Amino acid sequence: MQLAGGVQLTYCTNIHLSSGLSEVRANLERYAVPLKARLSPDAPFGIGLRLSGQESAELLEGSALSDFRTFLDGRGLYVFTMNGFPYGPFHGQPVKAQVHAPDWRDEERVAYTLRLAEILAALLPEGEEGGISTSPLSYREWVGEGDWENLTRNVVRVVAALVRLRQTRGHLIHLDIEPEPDGLLQCSDDLARFFTGHLLEEGARDLAAWLGIDLDQARDHLRDHVQVCFDTCHVAVMYEDPARALRTYEQAGLRIGKIQISSALKLALPPDPEARLDVARALGPFAEGTYLHQVIARRQDGTVVQYPDLPPALAELNGPAFTEWRVHFHVPVFLERAGLFGSTQAEIVETLALLREKPFTRHLEIETYTWDVLPDELKLPLLDSIEREYRWVQDVL
Repeated sequence: MQLAGGVQLTYCTNIHLSSGLSEVRANLERYAVPLKARLSPDAPFGIGLRLSGQESAELLEGSALSDFRTFLDGRGLYVFTMNGFPYGPFHGQPVKAQVHAPDWRDEERVAYTLRLAEILAALLPEGEEGGISTSPLSYREWVGEGDWENLTRNVVRVVAALVRLRQTRGHLIHLDIEPEPDGLLQCSDDLARFFTGHLLEEGARDLAAWLGIDLDQARDHLRDHVQVCFDTCHVAVMYEDPARALRTYEQAGLRIGKIQISSALKLALPPDPEARLDVARALGPFAEGTYLHQVIARRQDGTVVQYPDLPPALAELNGPAFTEWRVHFHVPVFLERAGLFGSTQAEIVETLALLREKPFTRHLEIETYTWDVLPDELKLPLLDSIEREYRWVQDVL
């Protein structure tokens, strides 16, 4: 939906279970259409579309894409951003580290992203720019030093296609890389180093050769077409200060393509062992088997210990030097507290305050995808929950 100053607010449809294009359409009919009626009855309603690899291929068969555009237009819906991070099934079965597969070393990751770009170019309203968020290149444990050249070249292959799309179709579409705990790029420093040390160097040389342009032009194209998906949950879980992260990106020449508005669990650890047992019992329902829930534990001296998932962290909950945990488990953005726990809602509020001071992006996407695995006491009817998140964000803005 359109907000003041040209800002567009949406939610990411990765929250819905789907397997095939017919289910994607059914979810939009069931949720997006009534949300538009509640939130934007007299104006078009933007969608943050998630398509799996299978669904993206299906949408490019025959007349499916033009039919889908007709379906959206007939309901007052439009797409301006897409989530191209998870490739395969995202609900109802274990995802864990496989959310990164295929990664940016893999030909299918390139092909999938190019399909999404073709789809987005056909769905974007006239005069609008679009973004496709993507993974932090890979899962950190999967990549060796010799992989960086291939990772860089594959990203630049997509950039070359985006440049050509802009020249032929007139739409600016950017690839928005999303740092994540335990991803190859975990934080702002990691992404800034990749951008300046790889993309603007060997990547620019490749792009210049492929497009027949000079290095300065190639670097300008990279700055236009590689941007940042600024996920407020991931920023908070990594103990990054939002203002500092934004300065890091600005100094590297990276723009913010999209803010993903999401919140994580945060808990202060009481010194008393019995009280910590209460915390462990309360955390039990969050240790579910679908997604990775990385834990970053902070010690009294400010140093941190990183756990790949909640169960191994729970086994060491009584580490006496730990004072705080942040858990990569998305909780509703309107919750400041969840039972015994707090949330990282403050980082959302701070990020949106910085956006008010200096409009550094026009794309906002609410991304609480864990509704089906939340503990029962945090669950509400899904349509009402999504609406409540929208209204909370509007109030903050």
